[in-house]
Amino acid sequence: MNGQIEIVVVYALPHDQIVRQLNVPAGTTARQAVELSGIGGMFPEIDLSQSKLGIFGKLVKPETILHDRDRVEIYRPLSVDPKDARRRRAEKVKAMRNSAPKPLHLQ
Repeated sequence: MNGQIEIVVVYALPHDQIVRQLNVPAGTTARQAVELSGIGGMFPEIDLSQSKLGIFGKLVKPETILHDRDRVEIYRPLSVDPKDARRRRAEKVKAMRNSAPKPLHLQ
């Protein structure tokens, strides 16, 4: 190996995905990879002091050293707490069931 590794940095938007394939020096961290990708400069909402990073869907610390062929993912903050979203969906289904007309039973 020539001291370089091949990685991918991705940032997913609701209807698009930005993918940057890079060759970086061995020993590069997840945070450094994001900085080298230039994605942070394209999207001002990315704050590397706050944004969560992952490798293949698993959360990692920004100082995690990357390996050849790693896929670094920049996660957007959740707009809704998943527990609240599930609770609202369940309440909506319950309300729909309660308001649905009752079937007639003919004898």
